[in-house]
This record gives sequence, structure tokens and C-alpha cells, in this order.
Amino acid sequence: MLPQRFAFLSPSPPPALLSPVVTMSLDPAADLPFYYGSVSRAEAERHLKLAGMADGLFLLRRCLRSLGGYVLSAVWSLQFHHYPVEKRLDGTYCLSGGRPHCGPAELCEFYGRDPDGLAGALRKPCRRSPDAAVRAGVFDSLRDNMLREYVKQTWNLEGEAMEQAIISQAPQLEKLIATTAHEKMPWYHGRVARQEAVRRLHSGAQPDGKFLVRDRQESGSFALSMVYGKTVYHYQILLDKSGKHSMPEGTKFDTIWQLVEYLKMKADGLVTHLGEACVNGKAAAKTPSLPGPRRTNGYTAPPQERELLPMDCDGFNPYHNPSEGRRFHIQRSRLLIDEVELGSGNFGCVKKGVLMTESGQIDVAVKVLKNDNETLVREEMLREAEIMHQLSNPFIVRMLGLCHAESLMLVMEMAAAGPLNKYLSSNKDTVTVENIMGLMHQVSMGMKYLEEKNFVHRDLAARNVLLVKKQFAKISDFGLSKALGVDDNYYKARTAGKWPLKWYAPECINFHKFSSKSDVWSFGVTLWEAFTYGGKPYKKMKGPEVMRFIEGGSRMERPAACPETTYGVMRECWTYKHDERPDFRTVEEAMRSHYYSMSSRAEPEGAGESPQ
Repeated sequence: MLPQRFAFLSPSPPPALLSPVVTMSLDPAADLPFYYGSVSRAEAERHLKLAGMADGLFLLRRCLRSLGGYVLSAVWSLQFHHYPVEKRLDGTYCLSGGRPHCGPAELCEFYGRDPDGLAGALRKPCRRSPDAAVRAGVFDSLRDNMLREYVKQTWNLEGEAMEQAIISQAPQLEKLIATTAHEKMPWYHGRVARQEAVRRLHSGAQPDGKFLVRDRQESGSFALSMVYGKTVYHYQILLDKSGKHSMPEGTKFDTIWQLVEYLKMKADGLVTHLGEACVNGKAAAKTPSLPGPRRTNGYTAPPQERELLPMDCDGFNPYHNPSEGRRFHIQRSRLLIDEVELGSGNFGCVKKGVLMTESGQIDVAVKVLKNDNETLVREEMLREAEIMHQLSNPFIVRMLGLCHAESLMLVMEMAAAGPLNKYLSSNKDTVTVENIMGLMHQVSMGMKYLEEKNFVHRDLAARNVLLVKKQFAKISDFGLSKALGVDDNYYKARTAGKWPLKWYAPECINFHKFSSKSDVWSFGVTLWEAFTYGGKPYKKMKGPEVMRFIEGGSRMERPAACPETTYGVMRECWTYKHDERPDFRTVEEAMRSHYYSMSSRAEPEGAGESPQ
């Protein structure tokens, strides 16, 4: 157990569920009371001095050197110690040579128990004063607008589709835009000649340290021009093969703006540290360019490499023209159906098909009703089509229309990678925990959308989450779904029928009552399935045994691959009383926080102390 002074770090109950996130923070340390944000080493030491310089006193601050990194500043024997905290490619955090941890809070908690190479164990957090906010960095004030500009420019998304894209992939997008964030800074002057840089620096006052950054015309790299003693000095900014920026023989940084912020605090080979910016009035209004190759010393740096995002798939963006592709009634002549079955059920089977549209072909999945069952399930299939036709969200399988021909056919967009449970069980060695977290965050976003639209799914399970590709999930199978009235909080089924009891909340089984809160319970089970790589919930228990297990206060154990904080979300989803259960707005915020915490934004830093 942790000492009482670290009680606020306990992973259960998850803080995101108890206190919903108000803003879209990409920083997993944002809510820690001992996190100060973008403060310098000198400022960190000043805070530690004011707090008494006790052994084990510590605080956490942002690292200027790498995106997503931190610095742990602590006191032992009246001396300051600063340890860089790296964010690794797998999304974990560690001190150089130390053990990996799933988040900065968990890292500090560990070193509160075991110094493991530090000068001593962390004993007392140096808390910010109640009226002191986390210090925002220079990039923070620009990030949200840049994210929207980048998404619009790259994927032609607007409105709700843009917001969904930003929320679902913000950590990866942040890394992409950070590489061109300097283009939004007032000190960036673009492609100007050396003589023009001198003229601009000599215009007006010329204090020591006045500076600007420009593109070097002859090689495509950057240059820093600055004033000292009325003389203008010019420095080439180097770019190595890994994409790091630095002054000659200086400290390396992920981005130009991080290098500039560091040079404001330390000269690092310059004649003096940077001071006043030589402002280019047009820079602030400029739309940043897309990351791409840049030449330096005859070497062309590789373009920004990244894994394909959901927005790279045509299926992410709802059709801009509702009359094209997405029509309720589809002519049979526009539909080509393959005989290979993708799946089957009581209603009939699902086959692969191609829908011919004015702009080209669309791969589709076709749900074909069995003729011998037509009188029994035709009405249900029509109801499913009616429900799906009203939904438009990137994380929900879209219904493109109905086709009345040799059989009744429901035409849906294709999710070629298949059901989540089967995909995970077949790819255990290649799917990472971070990947699972991202997919399940997308599911929570789709379910939040259904909640906002007053729809109850009633059959949420890993088998009904389909993958467009490894990084892109969509909720499917709305056969049991119901649209609630504006004033209705729940739907009461007349009969039990054939229900997936292991995914159902107690009120569903006991009282036949269904609501978005009962879908939350099902999400907890689906989350468990995902982190067991397609495992079967409750093992070999039968329905009555599952009910006795739940009624007795027991819940399924944490899967080995599941982080403690995410298991806390599961347990909250399995709250017995539905009115005490979180809603999907709260669940999505918690999943978002955990996903952002895990999602890799930076290359691992080398050994050595932070330059701050």
C-alpha cells in the first residue's frame, strides 16, 4: 500500500470517472497537483526552495527537449536533482535506464516506494498553490487551432467529422503538427535572404538577443539570425537523420520551436541567449504546411513517417453528397454480390458486395434475408434498416440502403478486418495494448453518439465491433436496438427472447429494462473481451451462475494486459445500480484520458540529464 501522502495517486477509482474532463487535454500529467507544466529548471528549484527543501520533496515539469517527456525535480541533502522522464515508443514512461510505467503518476508512485537509482525515495509532493494553474507551453496556445487546420487540410473533414477525428487521434495528430508549429510563431520569417534578415533585425530597437528564424535558401535547412552589440550573427540550425534539430555541437530537440524556447534560457554556443523576437506580423495568420522532406547539407530528410490513421480510410468521412452512395432504396442493378459468405445467423447471411455509384465503386457488406425466414424476421430487418439509416458517425457502421430483389437485402459499408474478438484472438502477437485502447476509445465515442441520439444498442459485444483496419473500429448489428422517446430514460422489453445474458446488466435480466446505462455495463464486458484478446466472459458459467456471481458482488478479474486505471473503468461500468453507473460521456472521457496517456508521441531520448 502507498503511504497516505500518495493516496491521490491510487488508480482506483479512476479520477476521470469521478471528475469529468472539461477540456481536451493531451497531457496525462495535467491533473497531478505536483505538476507545474512548462517551467524552467530555475523556476522548479525556486518552488522547491519555497516548499522547505525537505529530503524527498519533488515536483514534475514538462521537458523542453522531447515531445511528451517530463523532468522529475527533487531534493535530497539540500541539493537539487533533475531526472529526465522519457516517453517511449510503446507509450510507457521511464527514467533513463529505469523501469517502464504506464503513466507519469504511476512512475512517481513507484519511486515513492523504491528509489531504484534515485538519490532517495520520493517523500513529499511539492504542490502548486490552489490559485496557480499549470504553466502552458508556447505550443499549447496554438495547438487546438492547428489541429483543426491540419485535419481540414489533410482529410477535408469539417464539422462533427472533424471533431471526432481530432478527439480519436489527437496524440498522433499533435506530433504531426508539432513539426511545423514554428510556422505559426511570430519569430519565424520564412524564406528570406541573409541581407533581408539583417535589415529586419536593424529595424527599430536592437537589444542584445533580438532574433528571428528563417529558411536557408541555398540548402533548405533553417538559420537563426540574432543581434549582439549591434552586430547580426547568423547560425545554421542542423537537422540530423533522425529529424532532431540543434545548434552545432548543441543539444538536440524534436522541433524548431522547442530549440528556440531552450535558447531563450541558455545560450548553448550562441553569443548570448535569445531575447526579444523580431516579429513577422504575417506569421500568426499563416496556415502551417504539411510535414514533408527537407534538404540539409545535400541530404534529404525523410518525410514524417506514421502509421495510417482512421481518417486515411474513405470509410471515416460520411458521404458529402447524401444522394450518392447513401440512399434508402438501392436498385438491384447497382449491386454486385459475391457468393462468399462473411458470416451468418438466424436471419440469413452476410456477403461481400460492390455498390456502383456515380463516382465509382464502393465495397459493401450485404445482409441477405433467408427466404424461408422472411415472414419471421423481415419486420425486424426493416426496423434495423430504419434505425441505421438515421445514424451518421465514423465509429458506427453506416447503412447505405435496402435492396428489394430476390431477397430483402440490407446494404452496409464494409469493415473488411472482421469482428474485434476474432481479430484479436488471431493476432495476439501483433496487436499492442495501446492499439486495443485506441479501438475501445473509438467504441466509447460511437456509444456516446448513440447515447446523445437516445438510441439503446442492446447487443454491444466484441463480436459486434467490426474493424475497418487494425486502427479503426465501428459498432455494428443494430437488430436489437431501440430508439427511445425524447422523455424516455429506458425501454422495457415485452419478452426475454434469446438474449446475450453475459453482456447484460442486472436490470435487463431482472426487469427487462434497457437504457444507455445498461449499454455501459455491456461496454465493460466488451472492454474485458478486448483486453483478453477475444476471451469468453465468465468462462464456462451458465446464465443463472452469472447472475448469482454478480448479485453476490463479484466481478470478473482484471485481464493481464489491462492497465489498472482501465480496469477501474470496467469496474465502474459494472456498478450494480444503474442510476449510479457512469454515462457514456463520462466513460468516453476516461477512455480518452487513458488512451492519450498511452499513445506514443515522441521518439525515445538518449541517456543523460535533461538540458533544462
